[in-house]
Amino acid sequence: MMNYFRVIVPIPDLSEDIEVLTALMAMNGYDSFEETSSEFIAYIPEDDYDEGKLLDIEYLNKYRLDKSLKTEFVPDKNWNELWESNYPSVYITENCLVRAPFHDSDENVAYDIIIKPKMAFGTAHHETTSMMLELILKNDLFGKKVLDIGCGSGVLSVLASMKKASSVIAVDIDKWSFQNTLENIAINKITNIHVIQGGAEVIKDVNDFDIIFANINKNILLRDIKCYSDALVDGGFVYFSGFYSKDLKDITEMAKTNNLEYLHNLENNDWVACVFKKHII
Repeated sequence: MMNYFRVIVPIPDLSEDIEVLTALMAMNGYDSFEETSSEFIAYIPEDDYDEGKLLDIEYLNKYRLDKSLKTEFVPDKNWNELWESNYPSVYITENCLVRAPFHDSDENVAYDIIIKPKMAFGTAHHETTSMMLELILKNDLFGKKVLDIGCGSGVLSVLASMKKASSVIAVDIDKWSFQNTLENIAINKITNIHVIQGGAEVIKDVNDFDIIFANINKNILLRDIKCYSDALVDGGFVYFSGFYSKDLKDITEMAKTNNLEYLHNLENNDWVACVFKKHII
């Protein structure tokens, strides 16, 4: 057991960029996280806490959150027990379980996905991730070439491989996500996922993906939709998430101008995941 510091960041309307903040905090030594309706909470071992590094985190400065955050000392406790209580396993359907290594397996599910829980959304607790997984479960990926851009923990890539995709390219600009995806590929004993650190530029000259997953945020999706469409085969599909229901119209309109036809969407707590099909006119 050890002492920790708890950093509390007031966020009245949890930003769609909350996953970015989680990743940045993780890169700076914070190892567990909570979200409430108005706050983001991060924990770090006492010996690793550095107030200067905390205040230098770009996200906090960008939104002036460095002026309102609170730091509290937390005496030693059973952190393994707290960790496990904060990260329960998640059944996406009765046939798909996403769990951490310390959770029990379930021999009755077809898809038993193990994710090291360095971010809450990595174990499918975030609505965008769970909806993307649900969409993947509903569709046939057998023999498909898949791109997972903004892969985060790699959970979508792992499920795609388990659903017999022929190959999966997992891309993330963040070094932490790149490394975490490699870890999760290994722990699930997956052999057909290739991980690349970078952004949409890494697929600039590629045009043969059957399916693309892009769970990022509205601004990046709008910026890169053309790139995704260009990378798809005619008749291919792209799954988008990471934005709110109010933004679906903007996403749909931009997709339409890039030969992507809206098919359907899921919605959960005002978050959206949607599917488009490419048609070359």
